[in-house]
Amino acid sequence: MVAMVQEEGSSSIGSSPLQYFSMMSLSPGIGSPYPWLGEMRSERRGLFLVHLLVTCVNHVAAGNIENANIVLEHISHLAASDGDSMQRVAAYFNEALADRILKGWPGLYKALKSTRITSAADENVVQKMFFELCPFLRLSYVITNEAIMEAMEREKVVHIIDLNAFEPAQWISLLQAMSVRPEGPPHIRITGINEHKEVLEQMAHQLNEAAEKLDIPFQFNPIVSRLESLSIESLPVKMGEAIAISSVLQLHPFLAFDDEMLQRNTPPVVSRHANSVHLQRILQVNPRTLGDFLEKEVANPYGASPDSTSSSPLPLATAPKMMSFLNSLWSLSPKIMVMTEQEANHNGFSLMDRTMEALNFYAALFDCLESTIPRASPERQKIEKMVYGEEIKNIISCEGLERKERHEKLEKWIPRLELSGFRKVRLSYHIMMQGRRLLHSHNYDGYNLKDQDGCFLICWQDQPLFSVSAWRFQRYS
Repeated sequence: MVAMVQEEGSSSIGSSPLQYFSMMSLSPGIGSPYPWLGEMRSERRGLFLVHLLVTCVNHVAAGNIENANIVLEHISHLAASDGDSMQRVAAYFNEALADRILKGWPGLYKALKSTRITSAADENVVQKMFFELCPFLRLSYVITNEAIMEAMEREKVVHIIDLNAFEPAQWISLLQAMSVRPEGPPHIRITGINEHKEVLEQMAHQLNEAAEKLDIPFQFNPIVSRLESLSIESLPVKMGEAIAISSVLQLHPFLAFDDEMLQRNTPPVVSRHANSVHLQRILQVNPRTLGDFLEKEVANPYGASPDSTSSSPLPLATAPKMMSFLNSLWSLSPKIMVMTEQEANHNGFSLMDRTMEALNFYAALFDCLESTIPRASPERQKIEKMVYGEEIKNIISCEGLERKERHEKLEKWIPRLELSGFRKVRLSYHIMMQGRRLLHSHNYDGYNLKDQDGCFLICWQDQPLFSVSAWRFQRYS
C-alpha cells in the first residue's frame, strides 16, 4: 500500500488512511461510517478521495453497481462543492459517476432530468462570468486579435468568421485596434455563428454601436445555427475579401460524430500511465506518493491485466465529420485561422483513462479558482457547476454522440489540420508579450504563457491547460 506523509513530514505505511480503507469492508450506513475521515488533513483527504474515485471507476467499468454505490456514499462524506479544491473536484466527479450509473435505468434517469431546464440566457451569463473571472478566454481573444491584426496588414476588406459568437468584447477590442491602423481601418465584416438568436442580436447591437462611434465601415452577419449543422456554402463570403476564422473551443465536439468509426478502426493499446504531476502539487504530498498510487491503480487495480482499451488516436484520414468540416473551412481560403482548444487528452476509449486525465486537468482548473476567488463566491460556484461540472459529467457519464467534450492535445491537432491543407503560422514574440502584459495588468498570478514551436500554451503554474495555434490556407501541390 502507498505510504502517506505524516504531519511531521515523515512517511509511515502504518498511519495511512488508505491502508485503513483497504482493511475495512465497505458497507453502507447512516451518517459517516468513519468519524475520523471528517478530521483528516486536506492533503490526506485529497489522496483518499482520489483512491475512492479510482475504486468507484473500476466498479462502474466492471458493471458492479452495488459496490460502486457504496463507494459513492463514502465519497459523498468527504467531497463538498463548497470545500477545498480537491473536495470540489471530487464532488463533481462523484456526480458524474452517479449520472453514468443512473443511465442504466432510462426511466429513472429521464424522470430525474425532466424538470431541469437551463436557458440560453443562463448559459450566456455563466460564460460571461467565466470570461470575467478566468483569464483563458480573455487571453485567447487577445492572441486571436493580435494574430488577425498582423495577418490583415494593408488589407482593405476583412471578413471575420466567429465559430462561436457570444462575447462582443473581443471584437470591440479588434475594432478599436483597426481604427488606429497607420493605413486606416479596413471595411470589416463579422459573421457570427450561434444557435441562440438572442445572443447574436445582442452582439449585433453592441458591435454596430461600437463601429459607429469609431467611424469604421462595419457589417455584422448573424447565422443562427449549431456548428455541426452549419453549411459553409451558406456563409456570406464575397470575392476579394481577406478571410479570418476564429475558433475558440469549438472543434473537438466534431470528434463525437466519428465515434463508431473510432471504435472500429483503433487497435487496442495498453496504457499504463496516468499523468498526476499537478495532483501531487495541490495535495502537497511526497512527489512519489500520489504518482505511484495512480500508476499502480490504473495499471493493475486488482491484480488483473492492464486496461486494453486506451486513448490511441484515430487514423486521421478516417475521421470523416471532422475532416469534412476542416476541409470546408479550408475551402474558404482563410488568410488566418486561430484555434483555441483544451490541452488535454479526454477522448480515450476507456473510462479509467478519461477519469485520470480529467482529474489531472480539472484539479488544475479548480486550483486556479481556489487561488483567486473566495470559496463562498456565488460566481465561482456557478462556473464550477455549469462550466467545469458539466464538462466533467460529459467526459465521464456520456458515450457516443452524446459525449461532446472530446478534448485532445495540440500534438494531435497539428497533423489533422495539416492533412486538411492548412499550414501553421508561427505566433510572434509581439503577440506573446501582449498576452503576458494582459496577465500582469489583471494580476493573474500563477498563470503563464509558453511558446511551443510557434504555438502558445496557456498554463497554470507549469501545467498547460489550453493551446492557441494559428493556421492559414495552403494550396495542395
